[in-house]
Amino acid sequence: MNNFAEEKKVMVAMSGGVDSSVAALLLKEKGYAVVGVTLRLWVDPLAETAAGTEARGCCSLDAVSDARRVADMLDIPHYVLNMQDEFYTSIVSDFVTAYLDGRTPNPCIECNRTIKFFYLRRKAQALGINCLATGHYARIAYDAESGQYRLFKGIDRQKDQSYMLYILGQEELSSLLFPLGELTKQQVRKIAASKKLRVADKKESQEICFIPDNDYRAFLEREYPQAHRPGDIVSTSGRKLGRHSGIVNYTVGQRKGLGLTAPRPLYVVQIDARRNIVIVGEERETYSSGLMLGQLHFVSGNAPAVETETQVKIRYRAPAVPAILFPPADSRARVFFKEQQKAVTPGQSAVFYCGDEILGGGVIEAALPY
Repeated sequence: MNNFAEEKKVMVAMSGGVDSSVAALLLKEKGYAVVGVTLRLWVDPLAETAAGTEARGCCSLDAVSDARRVADMLDIPHYVLNMQDEFYTSIVSDFVTAYLDGRTPNPCIECNRTIKFFYLRRKAQALGINCLATGHYARIAYDAESGQYRLFKGIDRQKDQSYMLYILGQEELSSLLFPLGELTKQQVRKIAASKKLRVADKKESQEICFIPDNDYRAFLEREYPQAHRPGDIVSTSGRKLGRHSGIVNYTVGQRKGLGLTAPRPLYVVQIDARRNIVIVGEERETYSSGLMLGQLHFVSGNAPAVETETQVKIRYRAPAVPAILFPPADSRARVFFKEQQKAVTPGQSAVFYCGDEILGGGVIEAALPY
């Protein structure tokens, strides 16, 4: 690896999919000395067996093989880094803990925070490679006037992944490349097909990567049998309505699978892990005026010092809606929506935008009453 020109050397995180493959291709065509790296991450073996031939997520052995074949076609070095222990400790364990605490986690964001943009970036630097690239659909720009890097949505609104990247800061952005930020998914597939990359038509992985059969409830029961401890389902007034099969089987906003008979549809409004109860109510009771946010992070490195009008996304596929962000206190912040929002879910991330620019975000701790 030490034969590459220092200023043009880049490590590309290759998942075996079309996006990271085209990212590596584009960078090589621009004259970079590209080193492809695929992470071998922990996968639940029983879920992998259950998924069979469908177990082709970014953690699978098939993904490693696909990435290696693309690297061979591009004539670039390719390495596999075993990060199964780090992944299990940092991502899988936290995933289990969150559900046991009545929260609904987003493991992809934590994987970005801990594995891709910490462990992998540190590994690249140890090898004398100061630049890391991924196939994310997002854009980075340097503002000479402020001397800061800024993070923006990708131009493909259907594929934009900026929500997953709010955890990036100035240090990370200064050494990151997102070659697909100015492209659409359709353009990426066309590029791959024009270069005869075998992954050009590869399906996207939609499941939780370490649970390839997507049965997270069965996974939680295997990892922590106590997760399915029964308890009461109660109304918002405290009246017992039925029994639940374990709080891990429910999430805020859920309507189906409650096993209740009522004159009006009922939804999960809150999960109280301490009392092991699921609280349900009518649809209007799933709406919130705002939220409390913890684990705050701002791309600039500075939290707003005054009340700030912003747009906020409360889950990956949700639209960004107008809101007011109050100055943080004790590493927590209040956010009030201009219009009430449905199913604000503890454990998910709330991400702040100003137009196309990502300002930062945090993890939802609680919904504020409607």
